[in-house]
Amino acid sequence: MRLREIVFGAACAASVRAAARLGLPDALGASPRTAEELAADLDVRPEPLRRLLRALACYGVFTEEADGRFTHTEMSRLLREDAPGSLHHIALWCTEPWTWDAWPRLDEAVRSGRDVFADLYGKSFFEYLHADAADSARVFDRAMTSSSRQAARDLAAYVDLTGVRSVADIGGGQGLALAGLLEKEPGLHGTLLDLPDVVAHADPRLRDGGALAGRVRLVPGDCRTEIPVRADLYVLKNILEWDDASTRATLRNVVAAAEPGARVLVIENLVDDSPSMRFTTAMDLLLLLNVGGAKHSRASMTALMAEAGLPVSAVRPVNPHLFAFESRVN
Repeated sequence: MRLREIVFGAACAASVRAAARLGLPDALGASPRTAEELAADLDVRPEPLRRLLRALACYGVFTEEADGRFTHTEMSRLLREDAPGSLHHIALWCTEPWTWDAWPRLDEAVRSGRDVFADLYGKSFFEYLHADAADSARVFDRAMTSSSRQAARDLAAYVDLTGVRSVADIGGGQGLALAGLLEKEPGLHGTLLDLPDVVAHADPRLRDGGALAGRVRLVPGDCRTEIPVRADLYVLKNILEWDDASTRATLRNVVAAAEPGARVLVIENLVDDSPSMRFTTAMDLLLLLNVGGAKHSRASMTALMAEAGLPVSAVRPVNPHLFAFESRVN
């Protein structure tokens, strides 16, 4: 029966997507409601809505009461757009239309060891998003921002900034992690390095006129080519997911830029030795499908860092699905 449930996994994912797109979690408030009441608010048919709710309740997303009314659960609340730590946009991103085209070709990706995106759409993943799938690109941006905000909060709580005067956020996107660290420590100065188009759209707190702008440098560049930044602490969060050659180049560039004794924190998901392996191994396979990338194991990340001259002194959890590899430049 468990295998039967697994092979019908698409039905579960599609049900979560449908609930998010319909606005069902937002329509259901603190009080139990019937399918008929919810259907009237959402302008859908009550009987199919009841079937959707019942299917989701089997997985703990909503609960069906004895009288037939439905209530929220911890998971269904996370699908509300206004929920702290909302997974609304992430749920949509992981079930975007292109994913349903890509997953059935996983066997091809396993045979070839490369992504299937160009074969599907005639262009690379990000080219497709920006040229042909504007709606999906917006969902991607919102999902990444939502995920980064939560990770930034967890990272700020994790990092000990004792003795740190400067921090470099390498490939840091909008700089949410950097902003969190600067807000934690008023005497800290920071640098955000990412591609020019990315840095140009950094978090408003970091740009001219922003609350943190006086303590920040925004540096356009590609960390795989050069990292022209000196800092006491270098943070690389969820960027070492390309091919190993690119990862090696980035780590070597950190070592080349840093002074002896500088701290390096590599923050990654792990496909082993983690309480979130179902989640992270799924992300690992999706990376294979869409860009040919990969998540790391504890051993693979440790080995790549050691090879670059960054011996790992500790690996500690930042949250249930992110781990910090701690090192110092010799």
